[in-house]
Amino acid sequence: MAYRKRQGSGVSPATRITQEIIARLEAGTKPWIKPWRGVPVSRPLRACGIPYRGMNVFWLWMVADMCGYASPFWMTYNQAKSLGAQVRKGEKSTIAIFYKSYTKEVEAPDTGEKTDEARRVLKAYPVFNADQVEGLPERFHPATTLELVEPEGREAELDAFFAAIPVNLRHQGCEAYYEPTADRVTMPPTSLFSGFDHYYATLAHEVCNIASVLISRTVDGLCALLFPNHRTACCAISGRES
Repeated sequence: MAYRKRQGSGVSPATRITQEIIARLEAGTKPWIKPWRGVPVSRPLRACGIPYRGMNVFWLWMVADMCGYASPFWMTYNQAKSLGAQVRKGEKSTIAIFYKSYTKEVEAPDTGEKTDEARRVLKAYPVFNADQVEGLPERFHPATTLELVEPEGREAELDAFFAAIPVNLRHQGCEAYYEPTADRVTMPPTSLFSGFDHYYATLAHEVCNIASVLISRTVDGLCALLFPNHRTACCAISGRES
């Protein structure tokens, strides 16, 4: 699943990361096995090429895995802009964290003596992966060392079938998912699949996700039209909580 859900501004960076890790652990093993290979993973890098350290390494690795990003580079919106590039419309940022040090004057409760105490607070700033940015220099998309092999079992009829479906499809990374906000399906490249039968099955699954979203939106629209003053009834019909 891609990392797309936005947290409220009142959620601390530590809480946000903890909640996401817990969600991943609770999800457990998927009920189906990924029928494709992963892509090589590099240590997360800043736009200048300096590697991230500490918790950022684990966190950005996890986000890249969830979203299927192949590039190891991460940058702020302004850094992308300074490189003559632009964050793709509809893309959502994640966070990178750092500690800000400061001193605070404290008073000893027994003597009343005042001293300066060093403290640290966890801060965060928004970043985007290079795969979310258009117009970057080629160095931000290092060539993969994974051997690309065309799988067996390609069917012209199935290619024509899926080509006829009006879907915004891109092949990128090593995850398969549908993004309702961007109305886009992301699939791993066909060369990562063990066979085209697995590729077609995975693509069909993601296309079905589009249908379920469209049906939900249609039901919501009909409910709003038929029951404009009854939100509870609309939610009950569409199968959502009020």
